[in-house]
Amino acid sequence: MKYIDEFRSHDLAEKLAAAITRESATGRDYHVMEFCGGHTHAIFRYGVQDMMPANVHFVHGPGCPVCVLPVRRLDDAVELAERHNVLLCTYGDMMRVPGTKQRSLIRAKADGADIRMVYSTQDALKIARENPDRQIVFFAIGFETTTPPTAVAIIQAQKEGIENFSVFCNHVLTPAAIQHILQSPEVRDLGTVTIDGFLGPSHVSSVIGSQPYEFFTEEFQKPVVIAGFEPLDVMQSTLMLLRQINEGRHEVENEYKRVVNPEGNLKAQSIVAEVFELRSEFEWRGLGLVPYSALRIRDAYAAFDAEKRFGLSEKQSREVKSCECPAILRGVKKPTDCKLFGTVCTPDTPMGSCMVSSEGACAAYWTYGRYRSAQPEKSSKKGIAA
Repeated sequence: MKYIDEFRSHDLAEKLAAAITRESATGRDYHVMEFCGGHTHAIFRYGVQDMMPANVHFVHGPGCPVCVLPVRRLDDAVELAERHNVLLCTYGDMMRVPGTKQRSLIRAKADGADIRMVYSTQDALKIARENPDRQIVFFAIGFETTTPPTAVAIIQAQKEGIENFSVFCNHVLTPAAIQHILQSPEVRDLGTVTIDGFLGPSHVSSVIGSQPYEFFTEEFQKPVVIAGFEPLDVMQSTLMLLRQINEGRHEVENEYKRVVNPEGNLKAQSIVAEVFELRSEFEWRGLGLVPYSALRIRDAYAAFDAEKRFGLSEKQSREVKSCECPAILRGVKKPTDCKLFGTVCTPDTPMGSCMVSSEGACAAYWTYGRYRSAQPEKSSKKGIAA
């Protein structure tokens, strides 16, 4: 297959759906967690769930980097822009995420803070070069996919002697979060859901490869299939998971071989290892403190660490009352279980990060109409769903 349309073929989708139905006819239920928010949106955009038999359930995981960032870290970013008078650069998804008392970066910008949306770390470096009299802070978030560009920017800033550039680092790690979901007593206390297998993230795995999941599958005896983002990728990966579950296997399989290999991107891994090291723990929204699940800037590059350069105050941060985003990120609840969803919480007035982010589960439910009680969308011969 060479073209995107081939991964959205209606005829192939029907054949995969029939195979999944045959494989799932075992008198049991299957709960598959798609860790990545990109998979969640693919499932809803193309109506993949509508093509599944009733006993195959998708569980939405915490694979949205904007969603899992705790309120305190967002409040810290607002503090950097307002109290320390820095020029804060951030990706667009972060602008409207509500912090404590609904204080977001876009509200801080409206009140006079210099906060600018950028598309890459190179945009932030360019702003630093053009404003040598200002302190420029890049608000870095994301999983392993967006970490290498941040590392490159820091190395580049050091080589060029750009002294007015620093990074507020919030990069987090996928395997640690998956492990925490299954073994942490704190997560179990907050609520649990049955998980029989995982759809492994696509872009993350292109960087770290498939090997990091091998220990996880052996330790917890849960299969992982690394899946691409197209609807047929998701369906084929689901079929592979069901076969593993039925056969009692717990292995790492790679459906996304056109992008992911076992070793991953070794050059990107090397650059990340040069600039970053593990934090002993980091807070995730919905998961609490997760050991060794995030990165911080090494001492060799401490001059570019915004946390060390400016220092941040201790503060009392809190979620929006009644927002179920933490439970949704754990897969314990669906967006429609939240009292705020579709009422006071909409894309125009988001109460939580899951409604803001382009990878958030609430945004997926809203955007593709799955919160309504109407009949599922009809299929189109040109694709899986109209």
